[in-house]
Amino acid sequence: MQLLLDYLLIFAVIYAAMILVYFATGRTVTWINNRHPDRRIQKHRDGSKRMWLEIRASMHALATSSVLLSVGYFAQTQGWVLFSPLALSWWSFPLMFAVCFVLFDGWFYWGHRILHLPAFYKWHVPHHKSVAPTVWSNDSSTTIDTLIEHGFYLIVWFVLPVPALSVFALRLFDQISGMVGHSGFEYFASRSSRFPSPLICTTFHDLHHSQFHYNYGNFFSFWDRAMGTVHPKYDALVQEMEVTGAVPDTKAARVENSAA
Repeated sequence: MQLLLDYLLIFAVIYAAMILVYFATGRTVTWINNRHPDRRIQKHRDGSKRMWLEIRASMHALATSSVLLSVGYFAQTQGWVLFSPLALSWWSFPLMFAVCFVLFDGWFYWGHRILHLPAFYKWHVPHHKSVAPTVWSNDSSTTIDTLIEHGFYLIVWFVLPVPALSVFALRLFDQISGMVGHSGFEYFASRSSRFPSPLICTTFHDLHHSQFHYNYGNFFSFWDRAMGTVHPKYDALVQEMEVTGAVPDTKAARVENSAA
């Protein structure tokens, strides 16, 4: 019974923290976006009418993510893992954060590709009802969708000697960057977010929502470029933003013969 109570306390703290980050990020990004309407990516669409539907779905998805993260962390504290965690230090924290960062991006890409297969897409399609995503759309997912895309946050504790802070920092970064990436407004497009750089900007994932069959990655474009699923006009759009300083309507970047 004490073990259960100890676990429930960890879950409650993690879930509360996720909700706090969700609403703090959402309100902050919305405040910024309202002051820069010219930065909207899909100028012909406004996804804000789905806000409350997305928030309600997000509360369930964040609970699922919290279960995955808290179960893995609790297992580590109990010694139910393959390797004891590295002692937290000036080198172990950034090293394992970087390792997890790269591995999670691969996990997310392939999990996301699986969710677009016909047999699994029914669990992902609610997320794609946000054709013009907003900052509230990031966690608007079903339980199965969240289990597949965020399963990493359960598994990583069992197979790597991760200091807990490295995983928690990754989850925090993933949450905030994911909400910014779904915000529908572009502020970060630059040379560093197009080829040959593996980094991306908000337009990268926005194209996934408006055209569905491209840009499956989370932090990087590496897997999309390697597998031929990067949007064929993405780099040109970024370069146009570099030259003009303006955000073009991605409606003009529509590709009829989309990749699988």
